[in-house]
Amino acid sequence: MSSPERYPLTPDGRYFVVRGRLWRTSNPDLDPAERERLVRELMAARRAVRASRGEPVALATARTHVDAAKRSLGERGPAWWTDGSPDYNRHMAANTPYAAWFASLGEEQA
Repeated sequence: MSSPERYPLTPDGRYFVVRGRLWRTSNPDLDPAERERLVRELMAARRAVRASRGEPVALATARTHVDAAKRSLGERGPAWWTDGSPDYNRHMAANTPYAAWFASLGEEQA
């Protein structure tokens, strides 16, 4: 996934939108140093995925590390917010309660 800074962020800050799909942002309550460490781990794991093509065991291990980093960042797994709102991660924005907001962005932002 690309950097969320380049993409529209939902008004509540829970998701960014890429090609009409919602992607969960990292937990904003993470300590900045911890977040930085986890992002470094994620980037290293992504490089390992790229380097392990053609090696099934290495690829599976690298993907496990990517998943663990993303879960620690709050981008996967249980939602990081605590108000009981449902998680729309990976849903098309137009099919969620964010539909009106998304439509208001216009074609160039979507």
